[in-house]
Order: sequence, then structure tokens, then C-alpha cells
Amino acid sequence: MRATHARIDLDAIDHNVEVFAAHLAAHGGGKTEICAVVKADAYGHGMIPVANRALSAGATWLAVALVEEGIALRNAGFVEPVLLLSEPRPEQMPLVVANELRPSVYTEEGLEAAEAAAVAAGIDLPVHVNIDTGMGRVGAAPELATHLATVIDETVRLTLEGVYTHFAVADEPDNPFNDIQLERFERVLADLASEGVHPPVIHAANSAFASTRPASCFTMIRLGMALYGVPPAREFDGLLDLKPAMSLHSSVSLSKRVPAGQRLSYGLRYETPAEETIVTIPIGYADGYRRRLFAVGAEVLIGGKRRPLAGTVTMDQIMASCGSDEIEPGTPVVLVGEQGEEQITMWELAEKLDTIAYEMTCLIGTRVRREYG
Repeated sequence: MRATHARIDLDAIDHNVEVFAAHLAAHGGGKTEICAVVKADAYGHGMIPVANRALSAGATWLAVALVEEGIALRNAGFVEPVLLLSEPRPEQMPLVVANELRPSVYTEEGLEAAEAAAVAAGIDLPVHVNIDTGMGRVGAAPELATHLATVIDETVRLTLEGVYTHFAVADEPDNPFNDIQLERFERVLADLASEGVHPPVIHAANSAFASTRPASCFTMIRLGMALYGVPPAREFDGLLDLKPAMSLHSSVSLSKRVPAGQRLSYGLRYETPAEETIVTIPIGYADGYRRRLFAVGAEVLIGGKRRPLAGTVTMDQIMASCGSDEIEPGTPVVLVGEQGEEQITMWELAEKLDTIAYEMTCLIGTRVRREYG
């Protein structure tokens, strides 16, 4: 069996849900529900095991991006509410109804398709209206959202279960655009209330917003990256006691002494400055370990020490320099996580690549075995 694997600490999932529940309760949000966002295979952590643990720890909702993801949850036996964060295509609405998923709607066409599917099936369908208050990705403009919500409230088979929005810069807590979006959202809620429309589920906060503004989380938060113990931005380090759920491991497959002046890997971009130990590790860009990581100075942990990459990352393997140390094949390697007193985080790799930790966890491919504990 290939040595390369990702360890998923499910106890960390429990811990992170409990941390947010306590955080909300301490700021007057004791009745605020937690929706565990498990789209994209739980950000690379494994949708089914993560969903199980998040729910057992106190989450009451699940959220995904795709109808197919929602169906996978239903096929796995989950009966809890599953929110679809994007409006399904009209032809998918019968599947949404059949699997009792909660669709987002934000267009007239989506609303009509949802109603037709619900009428055809003869069942009531709870829906959520996504309000675009400034993200600009999906969602209805505030005026259209108000119209859709009132229309839904008057239909026979649709139920307006929720309204929500998504913040564009919640990971920048001091950005005034957060207040602008919140004001726009609250204005829609006030307009709906004036029409006698009071959706029972109101949600706006993602991990970042819930971390910094727990008093403004309405009836539910959508817990995404923080569910996995990764701060939504570097500025959030230490704000809450989160525990990373994913670490990335392998072992040395080959170790050899290489003379000074030898160039290594594709492009021959690394040259040994002196005689040194070079080790090979079975992971590469086909596993989500990005090719540019050598060029930007990435390191791995071997023997409790940081070891720089020694040459371009290839499809299946990397090399690392261990100086004068003798390293045996089979020696454990940590690519993300802790070893001894050293630690490499997803954010460390992300910043080297000028990206975000979200992308790094999602990139870890299916060739990398997941081990759950």
C-alpha cells in the first residue's frame, strides 16, 4: 500500500463544532443552529464521515453545492435538512423534490421549476431565497428577492423556509463592506416583515463572520472552513481554539548520498551545494501537491526537522534535501501537520502559492488515501 495518506481527525470535527456552539451561546446566540458545509467532499476531508461527526457534535443542518452531493447524503442515510447552496437547473428540480433537498432559488425560472416539481409530486417543498447583497456571484437582487419571497409565500406547494446572503469580505473583519451587506440584508428582512412574511430560518454568517460577529448570526450559521479547524484567513489565527482535522503524511521511498554539483529533477533546477542526502517521497502534483512548491521554497518534515524540496515537484514524487543526516527508507514524512516541535500548516503552503488554505485541502486528490481516527 502506498505510504502517502491524509489523516482525518474526526475528534477535531467534534471539537470545532462545539467551539462554535459555545462561542455563539456566549454572545447570546444559544438558539442559533449550525449548518455544516460539506460540499466538495467536505473540502477534501470526506463528506460522509465528516457529516456524521458534525451532526453528532451538534450541527443540525448540512449544506452542499450540487444536487448530486445532496443525493449522496440521502443515499448514505442522512435525514437531516440538506441545503443546496446554488439554484438547481430546472430539469433537476424533480430530483430535488424526490430526495427532499432544500433548494436555493433566486430566479423566476428556478421558482417556477421548483413549484412545478412540487405540484407534480404532490408534496410541499421548503425553499430558501438567496439574496445577493454584494457578492455578485449568485442570488437575487434585493428587490427581486423580496418579490420571490412574497410569491413563494403565496404558492400552494412551496414553503419559504429561509432567506440568506453571503458576505464577500467576511475574512476582512474591519472592511466596511460587511456592514453595507448586512444593512442591505436587514432591509430585505424588514420589507418582508412589513408584508407579513417571516421565514423561520435566516442565515448570513459563514465561518469568518460567525467568528467575529456572533451577535449578528440570526437563526443559523454556515460553518465551512472552520469546521475543519483551518482559520478562514491568517488574521483569524488563535481567535478561536480550532483543531486542524487534516494532516498529510508519507514516508521516504529512496535515500541516497549525492555528490556536490549534481542537478536534480525536471529542468535540473536544483543543484546540490555539497555532498548531501537526497530522499524521494511518493507524492506529486497528481495528488494535489502543487508543482510550484519547489520554486516557492516549500519544506517537509523528516526527523523533526524542516527539509527543503530538492527539485521540481513531479507527477508522482518529490525529492528533499536532508543535508548530512543519514535517512533510512521508510522514515516518516509530514507534509502538512506536526512532527516533533515543527509544524507545517495548510496556510503556510497556501501563502507560498499566493492562494488560500481552502484550495489546498480541496486539491488533495483521490489517490491520497484517507485514514480516519
